[in-house]
Amino acid sequence: MTTSGGRLTALWRYPVKSLQGELLETAQLEDDAVAGDRRWGIRDQQTGRILTARRRPELLAAAASYVDDEPVVTLPDGRTVVGPGPRTDEALSTWLGSPVSLVAADSGAAGRAEFFTDPTDDTSEAVEWTMPEGRYVDAAPVLVLTTASLRSGAALHPAGAWDPRRFRANLLVDVDDEGWVEDGWVGRSLRLGTAAVTPVEPCVRCTMVTRPQPGLEADVEVFRTLARHHHGHLGVWSDVRIPGTVAVGDEVSVGVEV
Repeated sequence: MTTSGGRLTALWRYPVKSLQGELLETAQLEDDAVAGDRRWGIRDQQTGRILTARRRPELLAAAASYVDDEPVVTLPDGRTVVGPGPRTDEALSTWLGSPVSLVAADSGAAGRAEFFTDPTDDTSEAVEWTMPEGRYVDAAPVLVLTTASLRSGAALHPAGAWDPRRFRANLLVDVDDEGWVEDGWVGRSLRLGTAAVTPVEPCVRCTMVTRPQPGLEADVEVFRTLARHHHGHLGVWSDVRIPGTVAVGDEVSVGVEV
């Protein structure tokens, strides 16, 4: 038995970890993620860690896209660099003020990064964690979010900007229902286009949702609202069950538990 889960209203991929991503009309869901998603990261040459906007919020001021299979990074001043190599590393290092390099997620060991124990306090203890191998993702490879959850957050903190860009989902599903709808999808199959994903756990939010980015101001109350009212969760981490093509406008069908 399947029921309507709404319609895919937006689709993103993020070529470089913690940089702005690409808003797409169509995408391939590979067996481990959206094609091209978080295949690259910026590595601190001194610590070996992959930088994220948890520790370096200025990363969100840059953007990444692809030309063919090469990552293109657009810096905050509008300059662009293409692909890995010395020129790119020099430009990124100058921008960030420390030696860094653009590296592929499949070029070696799983990426290491840091997060703050208190998402509202950048002076709190930083803890290192290791990402899954092959992509610089935090947990499962696909993040699904609904417009219902955005409305729920906005009702609780109406002064905040509950823009979906703040939450860096891959798939945004427009639904008519109210509440934290996607929580009820965990363990079930979502069919869209020729693909299917299975939500496996709620996404535990962190400092990232408080960070400023182009068009959005810093707002720690976004995280505090989620912590007070929804266990700090927003959206669901999901695995790809059936690879295929998805497109904005696809109907999303919620299947039986799997």
